[in-house]
Amino acid sequence: MSARLTFSGPIRYRVRGMAELSRSIIEVSARRMLKGPRRPGWNSFVEVATSMLKRQVDTAMKMRDVNESRRYLDSIVIRSQALSEVNIRPIVRPKFRGSWFSSSSLSGSSLSSKNAEHQVTVLYLHGGGYSFYPQAYADFIAQITLAAKSRTFALDYRLAPEHHFPAQLEDALHAYRWLLESGTDPETLVVAGDSAGGNLALALLLAARDSNEPLPSLAIALSPPTNFEIDSFPNQEFDWITKPALLCWRDWFCNSVQRRDPLVSPLRADLRGLPPIYVQAGSCEILYDSIREFADHARDQGADVVLEDWEDMTHDFQIFGRDVPQSADALRRIGEVIAARVRGREKKEMTSC
Repeated sequence: MSARLTFSGPIRYRVRGMAELSRSIIEVSARRMLKGPRRPGWNSFVEVATSMLKRQVDTAMKMRDVNESRRYLDSIVIRSQALSEVNIRPIVRPKFRGSWFSSSSLSGSSLSSKNAEHQVTVLYLHGGGYSFYPQAYADFIAQITLAAKSRTFALDYRLAPEHHFPAQLEDALHAYRWLLESGTDPETLVVAGDSAGGNLALALLLAARDSNEPLPSLAIALSPPTNFEIDSFPNQEFDWITKPALLCWRDWFCNSVQRRDPLVSPLRADLRGLPPIYVQAGSCEILYDSIREFADHARDQGADVVLEDWEDMTHDFQIFGRDVPQSADALRRIGEVIAARVRGREKKEMTSC
């Protein structure tokens, strides 16, 4: 296993986390010996990680308040080789904050130098139900940065329930405009996100188009919620995200009227005039049906949307990284799509000059 999982913080969090991990390993090992994998495409890592994630989310959602839930999730520390291959630089601006992730091999060149002029920039929007941004996300954003061969600005947007819609979109727009004003070429800019961040990436595209902002070259949405009006979800048996958690996060994020807003539920949006959108999903994830419905809706409108799904995979399966073949393949595909859609276009433009 290339990823290393440890626990930090108060002793009660560490003990609980280690107990939940141990319980997951024992239960999964026994079940696999007696009945085999729960899904044909699951190796033991997927099965243990899925069980562990589900326990962690359930535990966090039962805590007395959201701040304690955040502290508990922050006690889980994930480090893989990817994290050691990037440099992370925090940024604090008057209207938003975040961090630059860049490959250590590029650390000698300035992000604003001519050497980086044609480098792909990713504005990354994290998941977490619009309510959480665990420290463990750093490892996943590092993997995205290396797969994309990009410099990546990971936005630390305001969280619900303290901040409701559209606060998160406002932060994303501020960061997006800052990148453009700082000299980032829209032709080399990618907006990407996972889970709630995938939803926010789609909302950012719509808001930028409607306000006549320059649009990015590409958007990438991993397991994005696309319809906040639904109350029934498939695949609850297999996914680590549960219906109660989804409904709680939805209520924290927006009210019942706002759920119909296309900036909240892009399934209701006019998607024409947007840049290409690349979507990844797992066939066993709780949001799979609504993601497919969104892709069909986009194609009916003539929008350039491509959905690729991975058999038996769960919500945000890319976070499993190099320890799961399907996750490694999905990360590789992100790099390939960026190479074809962004760097390929750049190469053609440079050739025609």
